[in-house]
Amino acid sequence: MLEELQERVTELEIRFSHQTQLLDELNEVLTDCNQRIDRLSKENQRLRETVSTLAPSLEESPDE
Repeated sequence: MLEELQERVTELEIRFSHQTQLLDELNEVLTDCNQRIDRLSKENQRLRETVSTLAPSLEESPDE
């Protein structure tokens, strides 16, 4: 019985270790994604500002 409990504890420790590693990896991916989102948001804002400054000088195309 004691040996069986020890095996169960060992298995739980292994699972815990793997889950901890997975959480660390997911956290890294999430951090990278957030940084990309921030960069893209800033780039989008710059592009919007550029388009808005050019908009008055743009003529409508005949298709519109």
